[in-house]
Amino acid sequence: MADTVKILDILSLTHDVKQFTVEKPKGYGFIPGQATEVAINKEGWTEEKRPFTFTSLPDDEHLEFVIKSYPDHDGVTKQIGNLVPGDEFIIDDAWGAIQYHGRGVFIAGGAGVTPFISIIRDLQAKGELEGNKLIFANKTRKDVILEAYFHELLGDDFISILDQEDLEGHAKGRVTMDFLKEKIEDFSQEFYVCGPDPMIKAVSSALENLGANPDAIVFEK
Repeated sequence: MADTVKILDILSLTHDVKQFTVEKPKGYGFIPGQATEVAINKEGWTEEKRPFTFTSLPDDEHLEFVIKSYPDHDGVTKQIGNLVPGDEFIIDDAWGAIQYHGRGVFIAGGAGVTPFISIIRDLQAKGELEGNKLIFANKTRKDVILEAYFHELLGDDFISILDQEDLEGHAKGRVTMDFLKEKIEDFSQEFYVCGPDPMIKAVSSALENLGANPDAIVFEK
């Protein structure tokens, strides 16, 4: 069922990523890692639905989304990037395959980190974050969403890797089999992978080759 919700606050996180705080319909529920279909409540856009992940916690008073805009495409995310508080989203019920099944390694590419934000926040709130690791791949440092937050929360268990920049405090390159072998000691744990399709395929394949159980690799189908 669709609900119309007002945007209460908008915060810029990077040059092309914003955090949207919106009203939460009465009785609305989701599990950390889940998403919903979102449309803009403006003429010509109400049927243009796109999936976005909740980055808030289920018990929070409001819903929150972290959304990357692609201004070179005249599409939904470009329009979302131009919204202001008081504008409205139309949201459906929650759905999604990325849910936490136990301690492990989160591997994200770009905006693919969004399902993990709510999961990591939830684990921290429960005191269960220790022993989980986040590997976050981006093109450049300015693309890294919530870098300081992840550093503070995870310390050495947060690994940032950049494809197009060589910077201190960041690994250089892509998430290859060699990189995974270097950064991960135990391949019998859970793995959570989210990002562009080619990355999900490559990382999942590399993990299986390194001995991970295919059933322990969680990604959005």
